[in-house]
Order: sequence, then C-alpha cells, then structure tokens
Amino acid sequence: MLKPSYPIRTERLILRPFTPGDLDALHAVQSLPEVARYLYWEPRDREQAREALETKIAQTALLDEGQTLSLAVEVAATGEVIGDGLLFWHSRTHRAGEIGYVLHPAHHGRGYATETGRALLELGFGGLDLHRITGRLDARNTASARVLERLGMRREAHLVENEWVKGEWADEVVYAILQREWRNRR
Repeated sequence: MLKPSYPIRTERLILRPFTPGDLDALHAVQSLPEVARYLYWEPRDREQAREALETKIAQTALLDEGQTLSLAVEVAATGEVIGDGLLFWHSRTHRAGEIGYVLHPAHHGRGYATETGRALLELGFGGLDLHRITGRLDARNTASARVLERLGMRREAHLVENEWVKGEWADEVVYAILQREWRNRR
C-alpha cells in the first residue's frame, strides 16, 4: 500500500495530486496531436480532458494491485503544471510496477521527464517495495526511450506489431530495472 506524503519535491519539480483547477493545464497537454501521437488516445477536447482529470483526481494512493497513481507535474519555480507522472502497481505477488509520464512539448529537452521518472521509481521501490519496474512505449518514441535509459533502465524487449493502435499495428518496446539495480545506481 502506498499513500505518499504530498507534495513530492524534486530538484525542480513538485509532484502532487491533481485538482479541479488543473483542467486548463491538462487540456493544454492532452489536446496536442504531438502528445497523443504515441499514446492510445487521440487528442482530447476539453470535455474529454475533464473526464480524464476526474479519473486522475481519484488516483492519489495505491491501495492494491491493479491501481494507478496519477500525479500532476508542476515546475516549482513557476507553479505551472506541465504534465503528469504515473505509477502503475501491476502485481503484489511479483512486486511489479510500471512508470509513465506525459509532458507538454514546450518543456521537452530540459530533463523534466527524467526527473519525474526518478521520483516515480523512488515511490515504487521505496514506497511500495517493488522488485521490478517497467516502462513500455511505442517503438517510434525514441525520446522517451532515451529518458528510460537515463534512468538506468535496460531495454528488454521489442515486440513487433503486438498492438493495434489507431488503425495500425504498432511495435512496443519494454524497459525495466530491478530494485537492487536502482539502489546501486544511487
């Protein structure tokens, strides 16, 4: 079980639960075609972003496997919400989880995704005592692959045409890191 103490502060970011006031920021991210390009959903209109926000607002703790923790990623210096970070708890038995992140393209290339990923890995390994955490992505998303590599995650699989996404077969790449590997990196 994981009920983080909020806010979670990193060097430059604040990770915190979403609030109703985050709708404009979330819509600004989720409405962009370049954001949705490698995700399962199409760009979202304001109502779809509101529905996604309602789900995210409820995802503030991991009480059992199968749940997702969804956190707003805010730039500490400005208070601007630039995206979200996700921690999925896949299995209690196997102590397995997964991380994800979606940031506004205007903030790409600044290390924010890596900083978010680092905080999520710490939550998973430190807060849930997970044994293994993965990151899954569309094989064409090379920028996200570089983030996972910077986090010390190793590429373990390239699944060829394993998912039907947005009218086409898509390849998926899987990265992973074990708790002991994470601890040794620190």
